Amino acid sequence: MALILIGLGGFAGSISRYLVDGFVTDRTAGGFPWGTLVVNATGSFLLGVLFAMTADRAILPAEIRGPLMIGFIGAYTTFSTYMLESWGLIENGSWSLAVANLGGSMLVGLIAVAAGLVVGRAV
Repeated sequence: MALILIGLGGFAGSISRYLVDGFVTDRTAGGFPWGTLVVNATGSFLLGVLFAMTADRAILPAEIRGPLMIGFIGAYTTFSTYMLESWGLIENGSWSLAVANLGGSMLVGLIAVAAGLVVGRAV
């Protein structure tokens, strides 16, 4: 049953990623992959909140970690796409955008995880 729930979480996460990325990309046309950055930041934030609320505070049952953290967040976040888009920027000679994407996503992701942990621990 756990595998089915993780799979359902992954299904919902991948659909959510597609929708969020498309929504942001449609509104921020240009050379920078804003949709991926938004997905990575919101996924990092949600992962921080869920981790704090399940592992640190035990407010939510540990059983949701698989479906939500592994399934949903695992399918929602886009590290492989982040790397591919960064490589595409490098191949196109946009080194400064590639560095901004790599560094910005790491910084924003760390800030989002920290903020998520603060929120999750404060609940």
